[in-house]
Amino acid sequence: MSKNWIVLLLALVPLGLAAEPATLSVQVVDSQTGEPVSGARVIVNHGAAAIPSAEEMIQKNRQFQPQSLLIARGSEVNFPNRDTTQHHVYSFSPARVFNIELYADQPEAPILFDKTGVVEVGCNIHDRMQGFILVTDSALTGQTDDAGNASVALPPDVASLGQLDLSLWHPRLENATRTVDVSIPVPASGPVELTLDLSPAVEESGRLDALQKRFRDL
Repeated sequence: MSKNWIVLLLALVPLGLAAEPATLSVQVVDSQTGEPVSGARVIVNHGAAAIPSAEEMIQKNRQFQPQSLLIARGSEVNFPNRDTTQHHVYSFSPARVFNIELYADQPEAPILFDKTGVVEVGCNIHDRMQGFILVTDSALTGQTDDAGNASVALPPDVASLGQLDLSLWHPRLENATRTVDVSIPVPASGPVELTLDLSPAVEESGRLDALQKRFRDL
């Protein structure tokens, strides 16, 4: 199977002395093409805990929207169906196993996510539907834009640490059900270059077919 690689450039830009805030600047580019990569998640595993919230992952045009959702542990997610066809939403991920049987409009109740980790979501009716929910305890997160850039503001207690522990994620990771964990020194002496192993976008449906097969084999 052919693979793409992306290069993740991390730069910690201090705003003052060690006891003051700083900004973690991130750029993600495809090392094969040099093009920016959007939708990469960056989680700084330090600081105050994130506050739970109520979120939605909509089903529209036979897609999960957004395809990836980052939430705080303890949050609830609703899965409204905006299509004219019914959906059957489920997950086998260890961080949250759930099953919402065939329905239209609104499911009976939202799903509580009380464990950290990556939750892969599928539809048992439509093979190509795939979504991901990242559940974290950290309030310090970012997502790259269309230019491959993201920034995370670091409070003084985090900016003054000796190193930062980061979790990185992208839907085209070889194993998209796990994050890639790295550490960088603080302050960083210039950009920190990392590589992530990605599967080609055209092969995403194969991973979903395997998820659906597990459901049908029960």
